[in-house]
Amino acid sequence: MDSGHPPTLRLKVLTVNIHKGFSVFNRRFILHELRDAVRAAAADVVFLQEVHGAHALHSERLLDWPSAPHYEFLADTIWPAYAYGRNAVYPHGDHGNALLSKFPIGRYRNHDVSLTGDERRGLLHCVLHLPPPADELHAICVHLGLARHHRRDQLAGLCRMVLSEVPEGAPVIVAGDFNDWQKRAHDMLRECAGMTEVFVRAHGRAERTFPSHWPMLALDRIYVKNIAACAPVAMPRRPWAHLSDHRPLAAEIRL
Repeated sequence: MDSGHPPTLRLKVLTVNIHKGFSVFNRRFILHELRDAVRAAAADVVFLQEVHGAHALHSERLLDWPSAPHYEFLADTIWPAYAYGRNAVYPHGDHGNALLSKFPIGRYRNHDVSLTGDERRGLLHCVLHLPPPADELHAICVHLGLARHHRRDQLAGLCRMVLSEVPEGAPVIVAGDFNDWQKRAHDMLRECAGMTEVFVRAHGRAERTFPSHWPMLALDRIYVKNIAACAPVAMPRRPWAHLSDHRPLAAEIRL
């Protein structure tokens, strides 16, 4: 029987800074444990920051270093589609943002938003092809700078990108490590791009995620636009507290 309500698509998203596959203070290489934890979260779309594409020195030194790039190793057989945006390049390797998806990625582009200095930052914009009744979902994986004036310019670039590259009315999810301890992104993204943060919408404040053992700062975020409904999902302290210096965030999204 037709209920009279339009059909909806539900999906779960996860964002986590994986600290290049090492534990807090780089004491241990824990990418295999991270893969287990990411799988257990059962997300449809995963936003990752600080992901190694390659590292010649670590691959020679560590016996359990994967032969594939880390985003491929994490995707494995669970997420058939993935994209990588290389931000930092150095003589022995590179790292950046990655997106893992159970839905096909029609196209993607990595926007370099690095400014002066050694920090290399990027915005990885992926367009996912969703099953009916949805069509396309724009997913943007973010890692912003540590300096306030860098973040201000990078957020302005993010707004321009959303307004110029995302069709009006299309659903958008922007997630990642904003390094926004002063909480300036909320007003800026709402005013310039009409985006709201899922934890702010549900609880009135952003979730504290850093440091993971005793979170004091709300650095990680999930912003949405043109989404029918969203609800934050609480992530357990274990095993995440020893897997990264950032506690991950998750949300249920309805399109």
